[in-house]
Amino acid sequence: MTPTPIPVYFVLLPDSLILDWAGPAEALRIANRCLVASGQPEAFAPHFIGPVAEAVSSVGATISCIQPLPAALPQPAWLVLLGQPGTTINPCSPGVPELLHWLRGHRLQTGQLELLTVCAGAVLAAHAGLLDGRRATTHHHHLEELQGVAPRCEVVSNRVFVLDGAVSSSAGVTTGIDLFLHHIARVCGPAIAAQVAQSMVVALRRGPGDPELSPFLRHRNHLHAALHRVQDAISGAPQNDWTLSDMADVAHTSPRHLSRVFAAHTGITPLQYLRDIRLAVAEAALIAGRNVTQSAALAGFASDTQLRRAWRQQGKRGTPSTAGQ
Repeated sequence: MTPTPIPVYFVLLPDSLILDWAGPAEALRIANRCLVASGQPEAFAPHFIGPVAEAVSSVGATISCIQPLPAALPQPAWLVLLGQPGTTINPCSPGVPELLHWLRGHRLQTGQLELLTVCAGAVLAAHAGLLDGRRATTHHHHLEELQGVAPRCEVVSNRVFVLDGAVSSSAGVTTGIDLFLHHIARVCGPAIAAQVAQSMVVALRRGPGDPELSPFLRHRNHLHAALHRVQDAISGAPQNDWTLSDMADVAHTSPRHLSRVFAAHTGITPLQYLRDIRLAVAEAALIAGRNVTQSAALAGFASDTQLRRAWRQQGKRGTPSTAGQ
């Protein structure tokens, strides 16, 4: 007897983050394709449901033909909640009250009805009371919000995804793909999951040796909220007179603790990160036509000499004067 594909219900709301569902949905599609190519039946049947039939997504694209929220869900099935733009999730925004009422009528059970959340979708689940007594994670910008909405939930930071029985939660956007790859492996086996990852070019996405295109993206492959605050602050104003104490103030910790945690999660010190960002800013300014003195000042170096010294220490080719040539 041919097994029935698992129904996967993506709940779409107005402003749903399109990457939160498009990436995981593509992973399921590719998994089905790989299964068929190997002579096996499809394993997943995606559905797109919501409280409204048509919704404008986070990037302005209109998603139509959204199926209504069903009175009952088949079992087994996966229910997927997604994030929305903004610093917080408004439980009174369009469609959300109807969704929360609907969610409260469902009972989660491993192997029957399982909940998967991507990004701030965990906050929606918390508003519906689905995370009480659970372990869960969300995007680092929403960790405190999640804890406030669900005080009985053990909120876990610095995780790509967290598994707790019938609830699986991921930190945000692309980590949703990691979560779905895990579940694809669980259902279809690791070989199919590896084929999906290879097809999506994410098989080595989290490897420590991956090439990186920009220092602004380098050393950001972690989910530590305090470190992201420090890195965001430095990247936004590298010309400031940063000290280790200033950075520690941003992280709300001591300079010694910041240094230890920063090195553990990024492999470099906070001051080395500052130097790398300043070098990137200076190099961009040099390529744009600024002279060495102007570029050094723009990037936050105290002098031409300090810029040249950092340039040599980084092992960059040539000198600041020859950048872009």
